[in-house]
Amino acid sequence: MVRPSQLLHAQREPAVPRPAATVLLLRDSEHGIEVLMTRRSPTASFAPGAYVFPGGGIDAADAAAHTIAARRPAQDDLRLTQAIAAIRESFEELGVLLARHADGSPAGAQDIAAMNRHEAFAPQCQARGLTLAADQVYVLAHWITDRDLPRRFDVPFLVARMPQDQTPVADEAEQFEPVWVRPADALERHKAGSFFMIFPTIRTLERLAKFASVDAVLQACAGDQPLWTSCPRAGFLSGAEARYMEHEMPYGELALVSPDGQMVHHLDWRSDEPARLLKNVTRLTAPNPGVMTGPGTNSYLVGDPDTGYIAIDPGPADAEHIERLWRAAGGDVRMIVCTHSHIDHSPGARPLQAMCANKPPILGLPSAPTAAAASLFVPDRSLANGEELVLEGRGARHTLKVIHTPGHAANHLCLVLVEDGLLFSGDHILNGSTTIVNPPDGEMTAYLESLDALTRACDDYGIEFILPAHGHVIGSAVQAIAQLKMHRLKREAKVIAAMQARPQGELAEWVELAYDDVPPRLWPIAQRSLLAHVQRIEALGLA
Repeated sequence: MVRPSQLLHAQREPAVPRPAATVLLLRDSEHGIEVLMTRRSPTASFAPGAYVFPGGGIDAADAAAHTIAARRPAQDDLRLTQAIAAIRESFEELGVLLARHADGSPAGAQDIAAMNRHEAFAPQCQARGLTLAADQVYVLAHWITDRDLPRRFDVPFLVARMPQDQTPVADEAEQFEPVWVRPADALERHKAGSFFMIFPTIRTLERLAKFASVDAVLQACAGDQPLWTSCPRAGFLSGAEARYMEHEMPYGELALVSPDGQMVHHLDWRSDEPARLLKNVTRLTAPNPGVMTGPGTNSYLVGDPDTGYIAIDPGPADAEHIERLWRAAGGDVRMIVCTHSHIDHSPGARPLQAMCANKPPILGLPSAPTAAAASLFVPDRSLANGEELVLEGRGARHTLKVIHTPGHAANHLCLVLVEDGLLFSGDHILNGSTTIVNPPDGEMTAYLESLDALTRACDDYGIEFILPAHGHVIGSAVQAIAQLKMHRLKREAKVIAAMQARPQGELAEWVELAYDDVPPRLWPIAQRSLLAHVQRIEALGLA
């Protein structure tokens, strides 16, 4: 784990989330699914004026109402309580009653008219002999309110089919203006500024828009487990608030810089100034954005004014970038490490060394004979696998452990900041794209085996975050590596299928089948990794 002493911001305890439940009432229309939404009061303490789904807090009466609720075999007590709360809130806020009589007939207008929306809900249902249709309420998602907000909720987003012959009527206290809307239309209206919604509502509608019918939604939710769970994080992008779910690229970086969720970090890619991630880790991004480099090559400084700094991947030979790197270190660079010899990583090493009065050693592995001519790299000293590079001063210590990781390049290595559980992954693991494995210097089996070595390192050193040479910090390191390996093996299976479908084919023919999910303009690049897959497949006799 990251040492608390290295965090940039004082931490505070986030507010404790309160249990709640909300329900998406759905119906089919000739234009697709529609969902019932209402506008919250402009004076509401949470999300004032936003269009939302009906819902609210769970109270003790909801748990006590199990005896008058129908449940599915897989619906445990918690899910049943949540469904009851959603049914109650739908009635109190919109006058919609998800219940049925003993003979199985649904509750109707007469039942709704006879009940008082401001009195205890369950006793009124019991008096009319109604059973709550909790067995028809399914969990779609699980949202936990962002850590930076003063009021937080732990809330399942449930789904149910809107009862026929019922008309929603807002209570005109908490909710106003009930409206049926297609998810895509709600999103367009929000974008136009006429239908304000908060982040979880937006993301839920984005996923709901992909379903063709209510039956399709309910079938997807039949497993009684949420299709996704999220506690978003927030930062600034172009000066404005921006929120992200766990699978989105900036999420890991926000978790590293601000574990408690405070909105303090700016996510804009800038090559003109350094981005501080921790007290002992600074990132400077080179001004070389592109298809292969993303926002640019990330150079990192590890250390502090008392220990001096290790510069990782000084990048291309860009004079202004090298000077910014030197200035960010106060000129006190003790070592320069190149993760590999590619032209966007190592050429800056000699110019940076020349700027430093102490002429720090350039460390890494020399380029192999298989490397392209433009990737020629000869370090001052070769690093041994498992070697430790140590900075010390005034009681502080920062240790980088070397892990040889061939695959992307024959001389590739990664570095573990031991004290803080951070992995500097070079090009072996990227955020937002997969690494090109380009033979002959790149080799697919070596790449996969190196992923396994990094997984072991995560276990050995408690690694939670990956700092790649391109893109934002990646969180949930073990999971990220596992997903990357799975992606590679799935791609390998598609390559095998392509080779079997066209046994006399060539790379240009196989890429059409194996990379049919990639834009054709990228096939020439994908063909490099395709060759690496083919070589591995042939060597192992897999096709």
